[in-house]
Amino acid sequence: MADPPLASLSLTHVHYDPADPLSHLSAYLALVPQALVITYAALTWSTREIEILLMFAGQMGCEALNWGLKRYIKEERPTQMLGKGYGMPSSHAQFVAYFSTYLSLFLLLRHNPHHHTIRSSTHVATPLWQRIALAITSIASAAAVAQSRVYLSYHHPHQVQVGVGAGVLCAVGWFTVTSIARYSGWVEALIETPPARWLRFRDLVVNEDLVDAGWERWEMIKQHRMETKQKEGKKSR
Repeated sequence: MADPPLASLSLTHVHYDPADPLSHLSAYLALVPQALVITYAALTWSTREIEILLMFAGQMGCEALNWGLKRYIKEERPTQMLGKGYGMPSSHAQFVAYFSTYLSLFLLLRHNPHHHTIRSSTHVATPLWQRIALAITSIASAAAVAQSRVYLSYHHPHQVQVGVGAGVLCAVGWFTVTSIARYSGWVEALIETPPARWLRFRDLVVNEDLVDAGWERWEMIKQHRMETKQKEGKKSR
């Protein structure tokens, strides 16, 4: 019997010109949305932060909107592209535009990180310039991903532009909704529901830098170990 024909998993199947370094780079940029989904899932599971879950939920809603728009508009991709599916709007551009916009709004408008120093209760605020730099980096990265879709001929320029616009609108809209939910106490009520408590969801990242918080706990553990050794040394004398 003849072997059945094989199919290609188009999720990560990217066409590019191997002789063109920019085309090669663009092929890797095309994998950014998949990498971000993995990052979302890993951070949601490892940190149990409700803010990350809310951002992820908005991201999936943005993807659902893109799926609907493509099937409503039904505009084809560039003729030289062999990929499947409609091209308007670009899902890659919409995905990264949502991510960079929401992240920037969070960093500049909602995130107010601070931590207690080990030896005092003084609050040390994370510098604003670091948050601005991260926001600019995310926007620049999103622009590179969006441009790569045109460079690889997966989309016409206007398809990418519409995708970016849709992603920005989704991000601004969902950020507004979550802000209202926070102000109204709905987020706090959500965390207190039995499923959320069972999953141990929390809401620390808005006022706490996860890196600094983990570092602070580590420093406290080391300090406790040192004090214990000193006490044991005194007892042995």
